[in-house]
Amino acid sequence: MEASGVDKRAVGVEFDVGRIMEMIPHRYPFLMIERVVEAVVGQSAIGVKQVSINEPHFQGHFPRRPVMPGVLIIEAMAQTAAVLVVHSLGAAAEGKLVYFMSIDSARFRKPVFPGDTLRVHVVKDRSRANVWRFNAEAKVDEKIVAEATYSAMILDD
Repeated sequence: MEASGVDKRAVGVEFDVGRIMEMIPHRYPFLMIERVVEAVVGQSAIGVKQVSINEPHFQGHFPRRPVMPGVLIIEAMAQTAAVLVVHSLGAAAEGKLVYFMSIDSARFRKPVFPGDTLRVHVVKDRSRANVWRFNAEAKVDEKIVAEATYSAMILDD
């Protein structure tokens, strides 16, 4: 806490890819976010993914019209939420694994293509002990491309 009584972590902060890799164990080719442009302790986070044609899944999904697989968009949501969990819990949570428990109401509205910038908006719905529930929307150019509600559990690896 600062002298003003405000926890610096409670204010919107940003994380680059290096810091994200300290916080969560994911690595290439499965690290689905490169930046977190805003994170508010215990509340919300916005992750960013620059979608590139050089990503390995585009070789087979689909070669004539590359589309980012929906499961990878959901994974970007989960990774953004994992960064929020670690940011909220502090250094003791760094590097721990965050496992999906459930995915509800997943909807895919529009395809995501190479060259798109995917912005993943995650809001904590609730948390009890090591179980957290989130609502998320993935957007391209401020248009919702996917949304889901999901639960995750944080564990030691």
